[in-house]
Amino acid sequence: MAVQNGKPAGGRKRQPSLAQLRAFAAVAEHLHFRDAAAAIGMSQPALSGAVSALEETLGVALVERTTRKVLLSPAGERIAVRARAVLDEVGALLEEAEAVRAPFTGALRLGVIPTVAPYLLPTVLRLVHEAYPELDLQVHEEQTASLIEGLTAGRLDLLLLAVPLGVPGVTELPLFDEDFVLVTPLDHWLGGREGIPREALRELNLLLLDEGHCLRDQALDICREAGRGDAPVTTTAAGLATLVQLVAGGLGVTLLPRTAVAVETSRSSQLLTGYFAEPAPTRRVALAMRTGAARAAEYEELAGALRMALRGLPVKISPSGTSG
Repeated sequence: MAVQNGKPAGGRKRQPSLAQLRAFAAVAEHLHFRDAAAAIGMSQPALSGAVSALEETLGVALVERTTRKVLLSPAGERIAVRARAVLDEVGALLEEAEAVRAPFTGALRLGVIPTVAPYLLPTVLRLVHEAYPELDLQVHEEQTASLIEGLTAGRLDLLLLAVPLGVPGVTELPLFDEDFVLVTPLDHWLGGREGIPREALRELNLLLLDEGHCLRDQALDICREAGRGDAPVTTTAAGLATLVQLVAGGLGVTLLPRTAVAVETSRSSQLLTGYFAEPAPTRRVALAMRTGAARAAEYEELAGALRMALRGLPVKISPSGTSG
């Protein structure tokens, strides 16, 4: 190709390559050439050369190199955003082609919250193994905020968690609604009772999960709906297993979703379970995907298959459909 004044003949501008954009995006994220090179599996000289070639192609300086660190220039700050958007779109294009060519194959990165994972994953894994054997399911257990960040940033493909999320650009595929139940020590006056009024929560010593768990927020919402003001929380736990053991030790009571009851209450003989009067407090569990995801049809089919597979649990299966 003939080149005149740094441009191909005919006045067309040279275009950056995907390798150059990928190298620059890695540098913009890590602000360190060695770490950026390791992150994308490229040698450091090759990465440095790709960034320099991109600067030459665009005609602007993107990074400021010093002996100690790497800084983005003002132009680099702006172009880094564009580079990431281009790479995301290319990734979506490849996913689209893969989904059309061979649905339910390749990797699916599923994020799950801790108050769902132990109770639903056995069903999810069995379904994937039996119905979608070519699917490489990769599970990541994280709290809700981290999962949403991972989904919107493209680190995760699909989430299994409690909704609604109310996040723009995220579509929810409801799976089921489940009641909350009251777990108490053996000698508690509400232990084993049915038809418990929500108002009983106003005076109870309620034990909660740590900050960051959506189940904690849901429990607090239920208490507020019952007319309970903000009460000081003196004891918390990082997981439901610990929470239930605190109840068995007589430190208070707690709320558990129905899917967790069989697993968690079997750990101790010092527990009783009470059930609320209708309408009982509930939570909704759903799959969540990026709106317009290339594999949306697959995720919707997976949601339908999960609804069928979960019918044996003490839950109310949602009708098919989406929200968000």
